[in-house]
Amino acid sequence: MEEWVILAAAMLAAGCVAGVLAGLFGIGGGIVIVPVLEAVLGFLDVDVAIRMHIAVATSIATIIPTSIASARAHHQRQSVDLDIVRRWAIFVLLGALLGTWIASQLHGRVLALVFATIAFLVAAKMLLAPESRNITDDVPRSAWVMLIPTLIGGLSSMMGVGGGTFSVMTLTLFNQPIHRAVGTAALFGLVISLPATMGFIVMGFGDARLPTGSFGYVNLIGFALIAPATVLTAPFGAKLAHSFSARKLNMLFGFFLAVASARLFYGALAA
Repeated sequence: MEEWVILAAAMLAAGCVAGVLAGLFGIGGGIVIVPVLEAVLGFLDVDVAIRMHIAVATSIATIIPTSIASARAHHQRQSVDLDIVRRWAIFVLLGALLGTWIASQLHGRVLALVFATIAFLVAAKMLLAPESRNITDDVPRSAWVMLIPTLIGGLSSMMGVGGGTFSVMTLTLFNQPIHRAVGTAALFGLVISLPATMGFIVMGFGDARLPTGSFGYVNLIGFALIAPATVLTAPFGAKLAHSFSARKLNMLFGFFLAVASARLFYGALAA
């Protein structure tokens, strides 16, 4: 019983941290939740072949309520760009569905290295030149640009994150104010997490190796413990975001990406 109390406490702690990060940076918190859940599942001797699938699926499921809470808080502060959402949402959704399928085909090490490389480059930009010129003056409307939200949805669903990390870095490069980029990313988290969760449920349904309390690859015990914590703490993160200047928020997000990148590089190369 004591072991389960410790595991439950770890999940709740991860949920609280993930919620604050969701509100502060517009991310879904998966970068915190996935490694914690993977460690918990390893402790419970869950088959290593499906351990990461369960961690990613459960993480993406918890992003649904987190994104709703975070997006609502940012919308109240008028920091969600609904025009960008209308133009990009369908492509983000299609990418999420595609990424969910690819997740069972590619090795997680490859995805981690791609994510870490992109995160490192954007972190370097935000930390070393936070006020430098961006690649465009506004979000382009060309047809080729639709590849970007598709990639955001695909990579995010494959890695169990809400898309905020990719969305924020992209929108800021397109000269969007950091607060508006964070708020818009929070809504994209919902567009990604809903179809991705459904996909992971279908892909894992009936697998005899799944631990108790699983619905497909989504573990309902982890979801029940983490989701409420993220919902309660996401508004605090959104409020905290608006207490920083744009420069400080850029720097803070850059530092966060640098740490996340280093962790992913280490995990992928040391495996």
